[in-house]
Amino acid sequence: MRRKHMKCLAGITVSTATALGLAAVPSAATGHGDHVVRPGESIQSAVDAAHPGDTIVILPGTYHESVLVTKPGLTLQGMGRRTVITPAAADGKKAANACAAGGNGICVIGAKGRTVDGVTIRALTVSGFSKSGVWASWTDELAVRKVTARSNGTWGIAQERSTRADFRRNTATGNGDAGIFIANSVSEEGGATDTGGTVVLDNSVSGNRIGVTARRVRNLVIDGNTLTGNCSGVFVVGDESKPAAGAMTVSGNRIVKNNKFCPATPRLSAIQGSGIVLTGSERTVVRSNVIRDNVGSTPLSGGILLFKSFVGALNTDNTISENLVRGNQPADLANRDTSGKGNTFVSNTCGTSVPAGMCAG
Repeated sequence: MRRKHMKCLAGITVSTATALGLAAVPSAATGHGDHVVRPGESIQSAVDAAHPGDTIVILPGTYHESVLVTKPGLTLQGMGRRTVITPAAADGKKAANACAAGGNGICVIGAKGRTVDGVTIRALTVSGFSKSGVWASWTDELAVRKVTARSNGTWGIAQERSTRADFRRNTATGNGDAGIFIANSVSEEGGATDTGGTVVLDNSVSGNRIGVTARRVRNLVIDGNTLTGNCSGVFVVGDESKPAAGAMTVSGNRIVKNNKFCPATPRLSAIQGSGIVLTGSERTVVRSNVIRDNVGSTPLSGGILLFKSFVGALNTDNTISENLVRGNQPADLANRDTSGKGNTFVSNTCGTSVPAGMCAG
């Protein structure tokens, strides 16, 4: 069966993938096995049959299931936006796996001391799940690329307790909370997780509550993303725990018209018209972003804001420099955490600031 799948894959690599404008998927020459899933077949069955390092190629079609990955080195390779994963029909039966039981589309799940490493999810759509499109916990070097996560109840693409992820060239739209969500843990309190250099690069994020949330984490890069039509573009969240959140870079993003209104929650005030918000962060660099026309009247509205966290943690030693910040209301730059220490605003092109005098022009 595996040999037959390899032969099928060779034809797909040459013809189907070329026709769809995708890079060729790995062939038998890699030394790993390859599995092809067709409409009406089960992606989970292919994952269960795979060995570490194998590739599962998912042909165009709609697949009604949740997929749980617990093996290292697997690749789930779709064929672009025509490969769609949606929830299975509710029939009163027990959920097929833990991923489905949690309301998620694709899950990569390890355990403390036993991470699932080197998994890649590429070129497919996950849509309509009650929790997350893609959910990862206890992973290392997870890559999510060219994935569309849309209309999921909480997060589009999310990870906790994980390191060295690469989220690149994805589209996250219309999700209930964050389009892309990076956290230390969603189930317990604690100091910020060092992500080991997780990167969030060149994604298109729109129509969510928050575009990108970095919650109680350190050591990551959020760069080159386009964020529009959310309630807030980028939200860095810290608290009083140690180590503190921060030591990250938010650079080169285009953050425009995030003017959707989101009502208050038990943990957060109403949000509208927020570009970049730092709460309880330390040593974060916000540099060379274009932030325009984010307009609202909530306490978190404006272009770039420093705001004391909702448990009282202060911002310290953050640097906001060389950003183009225009047309945001009530202000382009706002330091609303005046008790914070060592925060600097340098060479930002803007029109208005609170307090006044922080704009270079």
